[in-house]
Amino acid sequence: MLLLRLVYIANILVAGWIGITSLFYPTTSAATVFSGAYPPTETIRLVGCLWLAIAILSLLGCWLPITFSPVLLLQLIYKGSWLLWVAVPAIQHNKPYPTGMAVFFAVWVVVLPFAIPWSEWKR
Repeated sequence: MLLLRLVYIANILVAGWIGITSLFYPTTSAATVFSGAYPPTETIRLVGCLWLAIAILSLLGCWLPITFSPVLLLQLIYKGSWLLWVAVPAIQHNKPYPTGMAVFFAVWVVVLPFAIPWSEWKR
């Protein structure tokens, strides 16, 4: 349960900051969060909405950790998918991609399977 709460806190801090930055300051986000790999478009603002939603759900998860844990499965799926279908091909073809984001996503994809309370979902 401690790991689960730590993941929620990390989501609040990281996804919250990225969500707010991407939603309200897409030019700053394009330069920092996305390492200049993508231009500041409305798509960055859309991604900001997703990350801000994850931060808000994680805030609620601090009080009801099991109830809000499916948000972690969503993160595992989309971060793993992004790594496989965006980051890996970019690396293979020597194209720009947000390296910091890729590293963070890779760490999260390793950590999340241990934080997700799989056995609690059987009930």
